[in-house]
Amino acid sequence: MQGDKVLCAAESDELKHYGLTAGLTNYAAAYCTGLLVARRLLAQVGLADTYTGNDNITGDYFNVDEDIQGDSKPFKALLDVGLAPTTTGARIFGVLKGACDGGINVPHKTKRFPGYVRAHVEQIENKRGKSVGSEKTEAKFDAKILRAHIFGNHVSNYMNSLKKEDPGKFKRQFSRWEKCLAAAKAKTCEDLYTKVHAAIIANPSRKKRTANKKPTKTVVTPGYARVYKDSKGRKWLRHFRQTATDRKERVNAKIAGALAALQAAAGK
Repeated sequence: MQGDKVLCAAESDELKHYGLTAGLTNYAAAYCTGLLVARRLLAQVGLADTYTGNDNITGDYFNVDEDIQGDSKPFKALLDVGLAPTTTGARIFGVLKGACDGGINVPHKTKRFPGYVRAHVEQIENKRGKSVGSEKTEAKFDAKILRAHIFGNHVSNYMNSLKKEDPGKFKRQFSRWEKCLAAAKAKTCEDLYTKVHAAIIANPSRKKRTANKKPTKTVVTPGYARVYKDSKGRKWLRHFRQTATDRKERVNAKIAGALAALQAAAGK
């Protein structure tokens, strides 16, 4: 009746503190965000040392509930997707995988991870193109494809191909990625995400943001459509409602100006 209580939260924007300054909305970043919230929560409730999570990320199914390591039961959570799409390969399930590998017990299956192919019926045709029967293929899951998405191998492949085909487009689209890889001293995205995972596990606590101690706000253009300017040179517009007295004075001033102009014209 009193609503939900938030125990812990994490945003992909926080990954900048761990060396990931580009691609904060892809599948690999979603996995990092899930890993971050899992390690942060377990440290908050005192279970970080008991449930260390998955130290060998291969993309295979992993859930800490299968192997209870200590006297305390693992922290259990249920995924609430809300309005997010639940198609196979959706990033919300990347967050789920990161949370599970981070040591949280989240009941799930591999049906919505990249690399899963559901069972389907294939029609068998002869040389003339006529159907002579059908064959049912079983559902299968390729963990290697999921691992490639976790470590951003698909991003690296696209970057390399685009760099050869269209260097100009590559520079426009991946200039931040080049700076990010250079700052992390990583050659590929997999090297970068490996370092990000290690940094998250080492220190998942929230970093305090440093704000401007003495923010300044000055008026550039006075009036009812007022323009402000802050200490960083950013400008913004704010409209203010006029009072009845101000409207009357404004109308009277316009009338007086018009009469003065008519009298000046008649005098000439």
